[in-house]
Amino acid sequence: MSIAARSHTASTPALRVLNLAGVEYSVFEFEHDPNVRRYGTEVSEKLGIASDRVFKTLMILVDGEPITALVPVSGQLDLKALATAIGGKKAQLAGIAETERRTGYQTGGVSPFGQRRTSPVVIDRTAQDHETVYISGGRRGLEIEMRPDDLAMLTDARIAKIAAID
Repeated sequence: MSIAARSHTASTPALRVLNLAGVEYSVFEFEHDPNVRRYGTEVSEKLGIASDRVFKTLMILVDGEPITALVPVSGQLDLKALATAIGGKKAQLAGIAETERRTGYQTGGVSPFGQRRTSPVVIDRTAQDHETVYISGGRRGLEIEMRPDDLAMLTDARIAKIAAID
């Protein structure tokens, strides 16, 4: 699937960042079911795309420092691998309140772009297996499709094996 340069109404900080950067991306919106808690799986099902192309954005504390990790919803974050990838010792998932306060986004809609306070980003290497991947556009029910290279470049991300794939 090819994507076209598209300036979307900048309704979230993430879309504003992408519009300013001038990269190619597509936006997909769907009606989020408020009873669903597995947000990435909902994206995969509602948009009809493979779950290994949908990347969830997680806020992790490595040795107490915040890190943004992007992993496919078809797998789980390997905390030890993430810590090792950035030269740390211990990693743990940040709490919901801390994630929302730090990023400015609601859980299930956290985007790696336009966060209130930026942190280093690590993307699981499986992103490079795809022409395009999907990430949150900054709210539940809003997804961005873009090239993994553009995602890595705009977030200044490190690419590493940080996911255990189901």
